[in-house]
Amino acid sequence: MNEPTDGADEAAGPREEPESEPEASSGILRVFGRQLKLFRLRAGLQRPEFGAQVGYSVSTISSFEQGRRVPPPQFIDQADELLDAGGILKEMKEEVARAQYPAFFRDAAKLEAHAVELHVYDTHLVNGLLQTEEYARAVFTMRRPLLSDETIEQRVAARLARQKIFARTPMPTISFVIEESVLTRPLGGQSVMRGQLEQLLVYGHRRNVEIQIMPNNREEHAGLAGPFTLIETQEARRCAYVEAYNYSRLYSDRGAVRELEEQYGLLRAQALTPRESLALVEELLGGA
Repeated sequence: MNEPTDGADEAAGPREEPESEPEASSGILRVFGRQLKLFRLRAGLQRPEFGAQVGYSVSTISSFEQGRRVPPPQFIDQADELLDAGGILKEMKEEVARAQYPAFFRDAAKLEAHAVELHVYDTHLVNGLLQTEEYARAVFTMRRPLLSDETIEQRVAARLARQKIFARTPMPTISFVIEESVLTRPLGGQSVMRGQLEQLLVYGHRRNVEIQIMPNNREEHAGLAGPFTLIETQEARRCAYVEAYNYSRLYSDRGAVRELEEQYGLLRAQALTPRESLALVEELLGGA
């Protein structure tokens, strides 16, 4: 069997997946790629043949097999069934999906996906779990150093995929405290911000979600050290994720987590109530 070289670019299907930056090329992608290639060869399929059946080009299949691109979940499901992989490829789907995230966020993403409780304090922008596609794209477009167009689209898709947590059963308990200044900063333009405010109202009316706004005129404020996220896992483990410029940390030490829990409790007491907060969002929408 004559196997095309990894640099081959023979047209086989309509879909081209965006190239990942080196940051996304983690070990799990290389492992998945090797397994994908082994199953494809075992099935007696060359890349053009396989690509035609799953709807991807030869160059994209090559990139998947080399661990240079993050394969989407639907491709993994297709490949597992078509190549009779017995669920081995599907078993890696969750780990592969996390490779879409920046390296510093992957551990937190894993905990977030299975959390029973999430409590988030935001100071500069709307949290990724609440972002619209347009708002998320604006955020990544403004990132410096500049991200490539392909990486921006990959990050947007990964951010939207995180929002599956809202549809999970049983429903997790999720709360947000957001600085009022975040809602008056029209990232991406007025129309993008209007859509984002509308989305806040949609999520804010969910039974398992509470959104509270911290007014600009508060004279007391417990969160001046910056944003953070509190996470409780299914095993009753409590963690805190703190992200800053070029640095992030996941805390599991009970003392450190307790300090942030105390801050969050005070923040919720100092902020507007959920009902008052949604009223403020509606007011902002009226002026948008």
